[in-house]
Amino acid sequence: MSKCEVCGKSVAFGIRVSHSHRRSNRTWKPNIKRVKVHENGTPKHAYVCSRCLRSGKVTRAV
Repeated sequence: MSKCEVCGKSVAFGIRVSHSHRRSNRTWKPNIKRVKVHENGTPKHAYVCSRCLRSGKVTRAV
């Protein structure tokens, strides 16, 4: 299951409701990217959500 290594965001579950009010299960999946980040001065690959990338919680290695 996909999970952000920085903030811990993972799949959320809920119920899809149609116009006729029939209900079925659904999921919201986080926007996870595999990026190369600096951790303790060394570059490594990590699975990070786009919100953590945008807000600057991790620094990308080039």
